[in-house]
Amino acid sequence: MPSLKEIKGRIASVNSTRKITSAMKMVASSKLHHAQVAIQNMLPYETMLEHILKSFLAAEAEAQTVFDQERPVKRVALVVFSSNSSLCGGFNSNVIKLLQRTVEAYEQELGKGSVEVWPIGRKVTEKARKLGYDVKCDYASLIDHPNVQTCIDIAMELGGKFYDGEIDRVEILYHHFKSAGSQILTNKQFLPIDLETELERDHERDLTSNIATKKAQDYLKKNRRKKVVKEGEVAPLNDNFIVEPDMNTVLEKLIPKMAHLMLYTALLDSVASEHAARMVAMQTATDNADELLRQLNLQYNKSRQQAITNELLDIVGGSVNN
Repeated sequence: MPSLKEIKGRIASVNSTRKITSAMKMVASSKLHHAQVAIQNMLPYETMLEHILKSFLAAEAEAQTVFDQERPVKRVALVVFSSNSSLCGGFNSNVIKLLQRTVEAYEQELGKGSVEVWPIGRKVTEKARKLGYDVKCDYASLIDHPNVQTCIDIAMELGGKFYDGEIDRVEILYHHFKSAGSQILTNKQFLPIDLETELERDHERDLTSNIATKKAQDYLKKNRRKKVVKEGEVAPLNDNFIVEPDMNTVLEKLIPKMAHLMLYTALLDSVASEHAARMVAMQTATDNADELLRQLNLQYNKSRQQAITNELLDIVGGSVNN
């Protein structure tokens, strides 16, 4: 059995670690709030662009551009999002496992060297290079400072390679942020853009809270009031668009914007998912520290009581002998 001094040192060590995990949980919660605000600011643009594209597709289903036409696949590019730091549970390991499975599947089908990786995040960059993949870029700084212009530059570079026939398919691997307690690992086709699938994908996000427990989320969903349209709020545009000069020309402008938005949305989702995963991991670590402290305090009290009992027995035994 460990001595009282050893148990006391262990209690102090766990207390120190608990302070760190608790502070990291609060920092992650604050960063998650900022990430949720960034997604919320992007949603009106996404909603209106989706509305316009849906209206155009409904009006003329035969309209096509070079960026939404399927062709035989010979070379694939994978845009993979991870974090720059650790201590976020299985966030990075899950996306790296998905990357490995995807690369293996394409190499079995198309041959070795048929996949190039565009990593966004230090963790996936290091792992991809260690595995010997064809790494084309390093955008680790984009995770700490999400930037629309950089996403547009990446999308334009990928679009140029696709247009020139250097790559035939581009896929995005990231975590879709659904709520603070739910981040869905997603593999989405980026080029050629499948407009029907993209416009029908899961748009549901809980951007109002950072509560991670399922029970609390279910309670909020049941008791959340419906949003009331304020007086004077701008009404959405109708579907009666006048298209000039023609549908294909307009789509050639709109579809690249859709591509830029897809990449930027994936970045924001990944950043929010990282902070949510870290918040949950640090909360779990703090709870485990509390439980460990409870057990150590119990063990300390038992050992202390045993020591006192032994001393009393020694005193009583000595007095009887005298």
